Amino acid sequence: MSDLSRRAFQGSTSALLAGTGPFTKTPGWLDWYQNPSTPRFEVPAGSVDAHCHVFGPGAQFPFATERKYTPCDASKDQLFALRDHLGMSRNVIVQATCHGSDNSAMVDAVQAAGGRARGIATVRPDITDTELRRLDEAGVRGVRFNFLPRLVEGTPKDDLTTIARKIAPLGWHIVIYFEGPDLEGLEGFFDTLPTPLVVDHMGRPDVTRPVDGPEFSRFLSFVARNEAWVKVSCPERLTVTGPPALNGEQNAYTDVVPFSRRVVEEFPDSVLWGSDWPHPNLTDHMPDDGLLVDHIPHVATTPELQHKLLVANPMRLYWPGEDY
Repeated sequence: MSDLSRRAFQGSTSALLAGTGPFTKTPGWLDWYQNPSTPRFEVPAGSVDAHCHVFGPGAQFPFATERKYTPCDASKDQLFALRDHLGMSRNVIVQATCHGSDNSAMVDAVQAAGGRARGIATVRPDITDTELRRLDEAGVRGVRFNFLPRLVEGTPKDDLTTIARKIAPLGWHIVIYFEGPDLEGLEGFFDTLPTPLVVDHMGRPDVTRPVDGPEFSRFLSFVARNEAWVKVSCPERLTVTGPPALNGEQNAYTDVVPFSRRVVEEFPDSVLWGSDWPHPNLTDHMPDDGLLVDHIPHVATTPELQHKLLVANPMRLYWPGEDY
């Protein structure tokens, strides 16, 4: 990373540690890795980081009063510097739960990217068609439904259905975030949604269970039935035995690899990869983002699979009609 990029990526250390504006970080919050290694794996030209976030900065984009955590700052400039350092070309920026339904920080980042980013919003059921069109013109292409109570208060399914019906005419999709054991109680609702579905983090499987066991088999059947897209992302969240992506480790998260590889090989034309930078709410360790890129060949084992995962699939979903 050049000195200029490093300064942009790291920003002010004092601001990072203390937060900005009236906000103080949640105790124990792990800040993102400030000196990522240069990946050994050279990603294909045109690669897309299809799942990342921005936090604030809080002094400019205040965090939501109803938030369940207060993060460090993680600005668009720092995100774009990381994008360049990792060899990525584009980003899909997902609205962070700490910002609630105020999409200002996400939209600002998408617009600042000059066509090299798309956004996923969080919206309320009373959102107007005018506001949805404004988000669409800004580069938003979907909404996220979060079913993790530790991150957000539950939203009634009737309200989610209302949102789904409002966004369907725009051609948007719905990103769904849930825990693997909860799929059984949710899939009937998911089956009724009138938009394409994108699943975050492989549905968060329990990687201590067999990859061919009933829980993950249910997930694979759900994906096939709905022709859903799946993000092969966040091994650092799913791992139990590691090892972590730190200290040059080139064989990180070996317990997650069979699950990720299974998804990539069964659904090669509908998988996506994302860094999840700046890795909100991690409690065990903070991964080196360069080593997360080096993890990719363990789950997408051929150049053809890597190109689909990183370039062809996200381009078809987020930049349809553009050459890649």
